[in-house]
Amino acid sequence: MIRTVLVGVGGWGKNHARVLHDTGTLTAICDADDTLAEQFGAQYKVPYYTDVQNMLYGESFDAAIVATPTKTHFQIGKMLLQSKKHLLLEKPFTYEPAEGRELQSMAKKAGVILTCGYIERFNPAIQTTRNIIQDKTHGDIALLEFHRESNIPVHIKDVGIIHDTAVHDIDTANWLFDQMPQVVFARAGHIRHTHEDFATVMLGYADNRTAILACNWLSPVRSRMFRAALTDAIITGDFITRHVQINDKTAPVTEGEPLKREIDSFLEAIKTNSEPVVTAHQAISVSEIAKAALLSSQRGVPIYLDLR
Repeated sequence: MIRTVLVGVGGWGKNHARVLHDTGTLTAICDADDTLAEQFGAQYKVPYYTDVQNMLYGESFDAAIVATPTKTHFQIGKMLLQSKKHLLLEKPFTYEPAEGRELQSMAKKAGVILTCGYIERFNPAIQTTRNIIQDKTHGDIALLEFHRESNIPVHIKDVGIIHDTAVHDIDTANWLFDQMPQVVFARAGHIRHTHEDFATVMLGYADNRTAILACNWLSPVRSRMFRAALTDAIITGDFITRHVQINDKTAPVTEGEPLKREIDSFLEAIKTNSEPVVTAHQAISVSEIAKAALLSSQRGVPIYLDLR
Protein backbone atom coordinates (compact mmCIF):
# COMPACT_ATOMS: atom_id res chain seq x y z
CA MET A 1 0.00 0.00 0.00
CA ILE A 2 1.24 3.48 -0.90
CA ARG A 3 0.64 5.49 2.28
CA THR A 4 -0.71 8.81 1.02
CA VAL A 5 -1.51 12.05 2.81
CA LEU A 6 -3.78 14.80 1.56
CA VAL A 7 -2.96 18.48 2.03
CA GLY A 8 -6.08 20.61 1.55
CA VAL A 9 -9.64 19.32 1.99
CA GLY A 10 -11.62 22.37 0.96
CA GLY A 11 -13.16 22.70 -2.51
CA TRP A 12 -11.77 19.97 -4.77
CA GLY A 13 -9.67 18.43 -1.98
CA LYS A 14 -12.67 16.77 -0.36
CA ASN A 15 -13.07 14.66 -3.51
CA HIS A 16 -9.44 13.54 -3.27
CA ALA A 17 -10.12 12.56 0.36
CA ARG A 18 -13.07 10.39 -0.67
CA VAL A 19 -11.19 8.59 -3.44
CA LEU A 20 -8.03 8.07 -1.37
CA HIS A 21 -10.15 6.64 1.44
CA ASP A 22 -11.91 4.31 -0.99
CA THR A 23 -8.55 3.06 -2.29
CA GLY A 24 -7.43 2.36 1.28
CA THR A 25 -4.34 4.57 0.97
CA LEU A 26 -5.40 7.69 2.93
CA THR A 27 -2.97 7.97 5.85
CA ALA A 28 -3.47 11.52 7.19
CA ILE A 29 -5.12 14.83 6.38
CA CYS A 30 -3.70 18.33 6.67
CA ASP A 31 -5.53 21.64 6.29
CA ALA A 32 -4.75 25.11 7.63
CA ASP A 33 -8.41 25.35 8.70
CA ASP A 34 -8.48 23.35 11.95
CA THR A 35 -12.26 22.83 11.69
CA LEU A 36 -11.95 21.25 8.24
CA ALA A 37 -8.93 19.19 9.27
CA GLU A 38 -10.75 17.80 12.30
CA GLN A 39 -13.97 17.20 10.35
CA PHE A 40 -12.35 15.13 7.61
CA GLY A 41 -9.93 13.41 9.97
CA ALA A 42 -12.90 12.21 12.01
CA GLN A 43 -14.94 11.30 8.92
CA TYR A 44 -12.21 9.07 7.51
CA LYS A 45 -10.71 8.01 10.84
CA VAL A 46 -7.18 9.21 10.09
CA PRO A 47 -4.85 11.59 11.97
CA TYR A 48 -5.23 15.26 11.05
CA TYR A 49 -2.88 18.24 11.13
CA THR A 50 -2.98 21.96 10.43
CA ASP A 51 0.71 22.26 9.54
CA VAL A 52 2.63 20.28 6.89
CA GLN A 53 5.87 20.33 8.87
CA ASN A 54 4.13 18.83 11.91
CA MET A 55 2.64 16.14 9.69
CA LEU A 56 6.09 15.31 8.32
CA TYR A 57 7.36 14.88 11.89
CA GLY A 58 4.31 12.96 13.09
CA GLU A 59 3.52 10.59 10.22
CA SER A 60 5.25 7.94 8.16
CA PHE A 61 4.04 8.09 4.55
CA ASP A 62 5.17 7.65 0.95
CA ALA A 63 3.22 10.16 -1.11
CA ALA A 64 1.19 13.34 -0.92
CA ILE A 65 -1.56 15.01 -2.89
CA VAL A 66 -1.70 18.79 -2.52
CA ALA A 67 -5.06 20.45 -3.23
CA THR A 68 -4.42 23.85 -1.67
CA PRO A 69 -4.57 27.27 -3.42
CA THR A 70 -1.97 27.31 -6.19
CA LYS A 71 -0.02 30.18 -4.63
CA THR A 72 0.92 27.77 -1.79
CA HIS A 73 2.04 24.88 -4.04
CA PHE A 74 5.69 25.90 -4.28
CA GLN A 75 6.41 26.14 -0.56
CA ILE A 76 4.38 23.05 0.34
CA GLY A 77 5.87 21.12 -2.56
CA LYS A 78 9.41 22.02 -1.49
CA MET A 79 8.83 20.69 2.03
CA LEU A 80 7.45 17.40 0.74
CA LEU A 81 10.10 16.88 -1.94
CA GLN A 82 12.89 17.67 0.52
CA SER A 83 11.50 14.78 2.56
CA LYS A 84 11.53 12.57 -0.57
CA LYS A 85 7.77 12.16 -0.85
CA HIS A 86 6.11 11.36 -4.17
CA LEU A 87 3.92 14.29 -5.07
CA LEU A 88 0.78 15.15 -7.04
CA LEU A 89 0.08 18.89 -7.15
CA GLU A 90 -3.38 19.94 -8.25
CA LYS A 91 -3.56 22.07 -11.38
CA PRO A 92 -2.17 24.47 -12.44
CA PHE A 93 1.04 23.18 -10.76
CA THR A 94 2.56 26.63 -10.02
CA TYR A 95 1.72 30.06 -11.35
CA GLU A 96 5.39 30.83 -11.98
CA PRO A 97 7.10 28.38 -14.36
CA ALA A 98 10.46 29.02 -12.65
CA GLU A 99 9.03 27.63 -9.40
CA GLY A 100 7.77 24.58 -11.27
CA ARG A 101 11.20 23.97 -12.74
CA GLU A 102 12.75 24.16 -9.27
CA LEU A 103 10.29 21.55 -8.00
CA GLN A 104 11.05 19.39 -11.04
CA SER A 105 14.77 19.55 -10.26
CA MET A 106 14.14 18.67 -6.61
CA ALA A 107 12.00 15.65 -7.55
CA LYS A 108 14.67 14.37 -9.93
CA LYS A 109 17.34 14.74 -7.25
CA ALA A 110 15.14 12.99 -4.67
CA GLY A 111 14.23 10.19 -7.10
CA VAL A 112 10.47 10.61 -6.60
CA ILE A 113 7.42 10.92 -8.85
CA LEU A 114 6.14 14.47 -9.47
CA THR A 115 2.92 15.03 -11.41
CA CYS A 116 0.02 17.42 -11.77
CA GLY A 117 -3.76 16.96 -11.54
CA TYR A 118 -4.86 17.59 -15.12
CA ILE A 119 -7.90 15.42 -14.70
CA GLU A 120 -9.29 15.67 -18.24
CA ARG A 121 -6.57 13.31 -19.45
CA PHE A 122 -8.41 10.68 -17.40
CA ASN A 123 -11.86 11.64 -18.68
CA PRO A 124 -13.16 8.66 -20.69
CA ALA A 125 -14.44 11.05 -23.40
CA ILE A 126 -10.96 12.51 -23.93
CA GLN A 127 -9.25 9.12 -23.69
CA THR A 128 -11.63 7.79 -26.37
CA THR A 129 -10.96 10.83 -28.57
CA ARG A 130 -7.21 10.42 -28.21
CA ASN A 131 -7.45 6.76 -29.22
CA ILE A 132 -9.44 7.73 -32.33
CA ILE A 133 -6.86 10.37 -33.26
CA GLN A 134 -3.93 8.04 -32.72
CA ASP A 135 -5.32 5.09 -34.70
CA LYS A 136 -5.81 7.43 -37.71
CA THR A 137 -8.84 5.55 -39.05
CA HIS A 138 -10.51 8.93 -39.56
CA GLY A 139 -7.45 10.77 -40.83
CA ASP A 140 -5.23 13.36 -39.20
CA ILE A 141 -6.28 15.98 -36.67
CA ALA A 142 -6.26 19.61 -37.84
CA LEU A 143 -8.34 21.66 -35.42
CA LEU A 144 -9.53 21.51 -31.81
CA GLU A 145 -12.22 23.66 -30.21
CA PHE A 146 -13.11 23.83 -26.51
CA HIS A 147 -15.95 25.70 -24.83
CA ARG A 148 -16.40 26.01 -21.07
CA GLU A 149 -18.85 28.24 -19.27
CA SER A 150 -20.35 28.49 -15.80
CA ASN A 151 -21.21 30.97 -13.09
CA ILE A 152 -18.31 32.56 -11.25
CA PRO A 153 -16.77 30.18 -8.65
CA VAL A 154 -16.96 31.95 -5.30
CA HIS A 155 -13.80 30.32 -3.90
CA ILE A 156 -11.46 31.51 -6.71
CA LYS A 157 -10.06 34.85 -5.57
CA ASP A 158 -6.39 35.06 -6.53
CA VAL A 159 -6.51 34.38 -10.29
CA GLY A 160 -8.81 34.58 -13.29
CA ILE A 161 -10.30 32.10 -15.70
CA ILE A 162 -7.15 31.47 -17.74
CA HIS A 163 -5.12 30.00 -14.87
CA ASP A 164 -8.11 28.35 -13.19
CA THR A 165 -10.14 26.96 -16.11
CA ALA A 166 -8.48 27.39 -19.51
CA VAL A 167 -5.44 25.43 -18.31
CA HIS A 168 -7.52 22.23 -18.51
CA ASP A 169 -8.03 22.72 -22.24
CA ILE A 170 -4.48 23.94 -22.84
CA ASP A 171 -3.19 20.66 -21.40
CA THR A 172 -5.80 18.60 -23.26
CA ALA A 173 -4.92 20.27 -26.58
CA ASN A 174 -1.21 19.59 -26.03
CA TRP A 175 -2.01 15.96 -25.23
CA LEU A 176 -4.30 15.41 -28.23
CA PHE A 177 -1.89 17.10 -30.64
CA ASP A 178 1.02 15.36 -28.86
CA GLN A 179 3.15 18.50 -28.99
CA MET A 180 3.49 22.02 -27.62
CA PRO A 181 2.21 25.17 -29.34
CA GLN A 182 4.57 27.61 -31.04
CA VAL A 183 2.41 30.70 -30.64
CA VAL A 184 -0.36 31.98 -28.36
CA PHE A 185 -2.87 34.76 -29.00
CA ALA A 186 -5.57 35.67 -26.49
CA ARG A 187 -8.27 38.21 -25.72
CA ALA A 188 -9.70 38.44 -22.20
CA GLY A 189 -11.58 40.81 -19.93
CA HIS A 190 -13.43 41.01 -16.65
CA ILE A 191 -16.96 42.03 -15.72
CA ARG A 192 -17.72 40.54 -12.29
CA HIS A 193 -14.31 39.34 -11.13
CA THR A 194 -11.17 41.25 -10.13
CA HIS A 195 -9.28 39.11 -12.67
CA GLU A 196 -10.37 38.05 -16.16
CA ASP A 197 -13.69 36.16 -16.17
CA PHE A 198 -13.94 35.57 -19.91
CA ALA A 199 -11.24 34.66 -22.41
CA THR A 200 -10.60 33.25 -25.86
CA VAL A 201 -7.21 31.69 -26.47
CA MET A 202 -5.78 30.49 -29.77
CA LEU A 203 -2.85 28.07 -29.74
CA GLY A 204 -0.86 27.55 -32.93
CA TYR A 205 0.96 24.27 -33.45
CA ALA A 206 3.22 22.93 -36.20
CA ASP A 207 1.74 22.53 -39.70
CA ASN A 208 -0.90 25.22 -39.00
CA ARG A 209 -2.82 23.00 -36.61
CA THR A 210 -4.82 25.09 -34.18
CA ALA A 211 -6.68 24.89 -30.87
CA ILE A 212 -9.30 27.49 -29.93
CA LEU A 213 -10.35 27.77 -26.28
CA ALA A 214 -13.36 29.87 -25.24
CA CYS A 215 -14.31 30.11 -21.57
CA ASN A 216 -16.35 32.38 -19.34
CA TRP A 217 -17.71 32.72 -15.80
CA LEU A 218 -20.74 34.69 -16.97
CA SER A 219 -23.28 31.93 -17.54
CA PRO A 220 -25.78 30.41 -15.09
CA VAL A 221 -25.54 27.21 -17.16
CA ARG A 222 -22.55 24.91 -16.74
CA SER A 223 -21.21 23.60 -20.03
CA ARG A 224 -18.02 21.73 -20.97
CA MET A 225 -17.83 20.82 -24.68
CA PHE A 226 -15.13 19.98 -27.23
CA ARG A 227 -14.84 19.38 -30.95
CA ALA A 228 -12.04 17.85 -33.00
CA ALA A 229 -11.82 18.27 -36.79
CA LEU A 230 -10.01 15.39 -38.48
CA THR A 231 -9.43 15.13 -42.21
CA ASP A 232 -12.16 12.47 -42.55
CA ALA A 233 -14.47 13.07 -39.58
CA ILE A 234 -15.69 15.46 -36.91
CA ILE A 235 -15.56 14.31 -33.27
CA THR A 236 -17.79 16.11 -30.77
CA GLY A 237 -17.84 15.45 -27.06
CA ASP A 238 -19.09 16.52 -23.64
CA PHE A 239 -16.70 16.52 -20.68
CA ILE A 240 -19.59 16.26 -18.22
CA THR A 241 -21.77 13.52 -19.74
CA ARG A 242 -18.67 11.87 -21.31
CA HIS A 243 -20.63 11.39 -24.55
CA VAL A 244 -18.61 11.25 -27.79
CA GLN A 245 -19.83 11.28 -31.39
CA ILE A 246 -17.97 10.62 -34.63
CA ASN A 247 -19.94 12.55 -37.23
CA ASP A 248 -23.52 11.54 -36.30
CA LYS A 249 -22.72 8.19 -34.66
CA THR A 250 -22.11 7.60 -30.95
CA ALA A 251 -18.66 6.28 -30.11
CA PRO A 252 -18.27 3.68 -27.34
CA VAL A 253 -16.81 5.21 -24.17
CA THR A 254 -15.67 3.23 -21.13
CA GLU A 255 -17.05 4.02 -17.70
CA GLY A 256 -15.00 5.30 -14.78
CA GLU A 257 -14.61 8.33 -12.54
CA PRO A 258 -11.78 10.53 -13.88
CA LEU A 259 -10.47 11.41 -10.41
CA LYS A 260 -10.22 7.75 -9.40
CA ARG A 261 -8.40 7.00 -12.64
CA GLU A 262 -6.02 9.89 -11.98
CA ILE A 263 -5.20 8.78 -8.43
CA ASP A 264 -4.88 5.12 -9.45
CA SER A 265 -2.45 6.20 -12.19
CA PHE A 266 -0.39 8.22 -9.70
CA LEU A 267 -0.17 5.30 -7.28
CA GLU A 268 0.71 2.90 -10.09
CA ALA A 269 3.53 5.17 -11.30
CA ILE A 270 4.95 5.06 -7.76
CA LYS A 271 4.66 1.28 -7.52
CA THR A 272 6.33 0.68 -10.89
CA ASN A 273 8.71 3.68 -10.78
CA SER A 274 7.40 4.72 -14.19
CA GLU A 275 6.78 8.08 -15.84
CA PRO A 276 3.45 9.60 -14.79
CA VAL A 277 0.77 10.36 -17.38
CA VAL A 278 1.27 14.09 -16.75
CA THR A 279 4.98 14.86 -16.52
CA ALA A 280 6.38 17.83 -14.62
CA HIS A 281 7.69 19.28 -17.89
CA GLN A 282 4.21 19.14 -19.43
CA ALA A 283 2.65 20.80 -16.37
CA ILE A 284 5.28 23.55 -16.37
CA SER A 285 4.64 24.12 -20.09
CA VAL A 286 0.94 24.67 -19.40
CA SER A 287 1.89 27.33 -16.86
CA GLU A 288 4.16 28.93 -19.47
CA ILE A 289 1.33 28.95 -22.02
CA ALA A 290 -1.19 30.39 -19.53
CA LYS A 291 1.27 33.14 -18.61
CA ALA A 292 1.80 33.87 -22.31
CA ALA A 293 -1.97 34.01 -22.89
CA LEU A 294 -2.34 36.64 -20.15
CA LEU A 295 0.53 38.64 -21.63
CA SER A 296 -0.98 38.40 -25.12
CA SER A 297 -4.36 39.63 -23.87
CA GLN A 298 -2.69 42.59 -22.15
CA ARG A 299 -0.53 43.59 -25.12
CA GLY A 300 -2.87 42.59 -27.96
CA VAL A 301 -0.14 40.68 -29.78
CA PRO A 302 0.78 37.03 -30.34
CA ILE A 303 3.41 35.54 -28.02
CA TYR A 304 5.85 33.07 -29.53
CA LEU A 305 7.06 30.09 -27.49
CA ASP A 306 9.78 27.46 -27.52
CA LEU A 307 8.66 24.67 -25.17
CA ARG A 308 10.52 21.66 -26.56
